[in-house]
Amino acid sequence: MSDPHPAAGVAGLLEPSGLEARGWLKPEIMEAPVLECGEPSALICLVGHGGGAFWPIFALWRELHPDVADPLDTWSRQVIRPIAARLSGEVVFPSDKPWQPFQKWAMAAEGLRPSPLGLLIHPKYGLWHGYRGAILFGARAAEALDCMDNVTGSNGSFAQARHPCDSCEARPCLKACPVAAFTADGFSAGDCRAYLETPAGTGGCMDRGCLARDACPVGRAYRYGDAQTRFHMAAFSQG
Repeated sequence: MSDPHPAAGVAGLLEPSGLEARGWLKPEIMEAPVLECGEPSALICLVGHGGGAFWPIFALWRELHPDVADPLDTWSRQVIRPIAARLSGEVVFPSDKPWQPFQKWAMAAEGLRPSPLGLLIHPKYGLWHGYRGAILFGARAAEALDCMDNVTGSNGSFAQARHPCDSCEARPCLKACPVAAFTADGFSAGDCRAYLETPAGTGGCMDRGCLARDACPVGRAYRYGDAQTRFHMAAFSQG
């Protein structure tokens, strides 16, 4: 009996953590991350979340590990690495050097495009989603993927989706930023962080989350809870 395709077990293995297989793609050969064996990866599974399904599980782990540095990155590694190993894959993370093009992968795998804030916007989750890692597979898995008709998040599942921002004329996200940190020239992280240190910033974005992000009407049902929002804002403010 042949081994099952590794993708078949990813969703079930990730489910207890609240994470999910967000998308699959076959990278161009010259851009593919190289595996430890020296072979270029032929298949990439993006692992992440939509909304805050993972948050209660991570929060409980954090209570048990209060002194761990970079807790979300550490937790993500502890969750995804053994799953990748079990599936004979390798794993990379957004914070790893050399940095991998996670945004480019997400655009290829899920058909996403940036919002005016620079964050990728999802047709279902809006701006309330993220990527915690990616599992890399060799050529054997890539060949088998074509035989998988019901893999959740398979390559191109949202490729034809309408970009939510195309029909949004009001652009409330841009109007909501207290310091106009989002412009045609990009995001001014310095202006944003300086504002967060003021009383207005501490009582506003730091406590309730980025006002610009929160103004987007897409995916409101998946908005992060207050504890998760404050965690991410604190991580950003510390740079």
